Amino acid sequence: MQKIAILYDASQIVLSTFNLDEVLTRILATVRDYFHMRNGAIFLLDEPNQEIYIKSQFGRDAQSSNFRIPLGVGVTGAAAKLRRPVYVPNVAEDSRYLETFSNTRSELAIPLTVRERVVGVLDFQSDAVNGFDNETIDLLTLFSTQASIAIQNAELYTLEQRRAAQLHAINSISEETRALLETTELLPKVCSLLLQYFPVDQAAILLLEEKKLVLRAHVGKLTPALEIGRAIPFTSGASGKALAEMKTIVVNDTRTYPGYLAGYKETRSEMCIPLVSFGQKLGVLALDNAAPNSFQPSDVRPLESVGSICAAAIQNAHSFERAKAMADVDGLTGIFNRRHFEKRITTEIERLSRYKHGMAVLMVDLDHFKRINDEFGHLLGDEVLRAASKLMTHHLRKADVVCRYGGEEFAIVLPETQGEKALAVAEKLRRQVEDYNFPGVARQVTISVGVADFPEHGRTRDEIIKAADDALYAAKQAGRNRVVGCGSLRLATSAKERSE
Repeated sequence: MQKIAILYDASQIVLSTFNLDEVLTRILATVRDYFHMRNGAIFLLDEPNQEIYIKSQFGRDAQSSNFRIPLGVGVTGAAAKLRRPVYVPNVAEDSRYLETFSNTRSELAIPLTVRERVVGVLDFQSDAVNGFDNETIDLLTLFSTQASIAIQNAELYTLEQRRAAQLHAINSISEETRALLETTELLPKVCSLLLQYFPVDQAAILLLEEKKLVLRAHVGKLTPALEIGRAIPFTSGASGKALAEMKTIVVNDTRTYPGYLAGYKETRSEMCIPLVSFGQKLGVLALDNAAPNSFQPSDVRPLESVGSICAAAIQNAHSFERAKAMADVDGLTGIFNRRHFEKRITTEIERLSRYKHGMAVLMVDLDHFKRINDEFGHLLGDEVLRAASKLMTHHLRKADVVCRYGGEEFAIVLPETQGEKALAVAEKLRRQVEDYNFPGVARQVTISVGVADFPEHGRTRDEIIKAADDALYAAKQAGRNRVVGCGSLRLATSAKERSE
């Protein structure tokens, strides 16, 4: 009766906290102090993997905290599977025994169960054969009931706390990403927030681009095996599978996953969440940890919520970027417009000034375009503008910028090209237009081109545009269908001034 009273007091101590680690410590302290045990361990159940693992222990030198036993294996695994105490008075005579200590002679494993659900196992080993008497086994079995309830209460409390923290994290991520409309800023921010609010070692976002998954952002402490901008086939690895099946893929041991594609050298577990918005596949959110079995089923839904927030934010950013790009595109010809030209020329002046390089600006005008409209109609005039735009774009480098400046006038930026080379480019464009048979136009179409160099003919945006425009005016005054450089224009002006 006295032992039961003592046991009751011990049970109240165990039940007086909701912190799981503290509960486990108190359970083992009770066993050690009230039952005079020399060693003991608490195994908890990993339900998805049907394994038990050591969570807390005392006594002999601690075994590896990664020590795991499948249900039904060993004395502890048997107790968990059978859901009843398993006592082996002499381990030498029981094939179920797994040697952990060389001098163990007997072992007692008591399952921790709540309403027939196993939450773990209490395990004790003795140096003596028949090291546990019936009374001790009965009392420990009775105590295990209270210990099981305490563990379940602590797990429920921890789960609620975790859910509250996850909800806060989800709301915070939603709030902090709502105003970000540039993917270059949005994607790293999402990765950083995931590391801040969730227990992950690495967060990465891969976007679907031209049937490939491209790594666009990653943040964390693992060693990358892929650099930013690296593309992989969109069907590869866990990421490809998640996107193809449009469902979250959890890999708890990357070493055993077929076709696993390593993004980080230390990764042992990974969760890949497809990023989908209104049925459109955008990419994958990949979360990596160095430890195996680090993602639990309870982690999936909160992280999928973050994935949904991320997908919506990416979709918004893409819409914003498209709208922003359209603001710089001429609706008729599909090339850049004057707004873009003026921004680009300013950017180029800043860049080239920094590196002491130069460029040329070409102002181009379709000769007698009003006559084309009057003779053939505005619809055919529009087709001439489109064809001329494509022709000039086709015969220039990717680095060059062709813009519709207004009406039948075009502006072209030639970075790192000046002087005779710029004049040669302008002459090539003039000949291409002159030789081209514009469909439906029963006469030759030509252009006049004015060329000015930066910084020789102007050091600001307005100065260089005016210089090229003056050269264009001179080309028209000289009879059209010709190229005039600002340098030759200045020479002519100087000669006229001298003669006067």
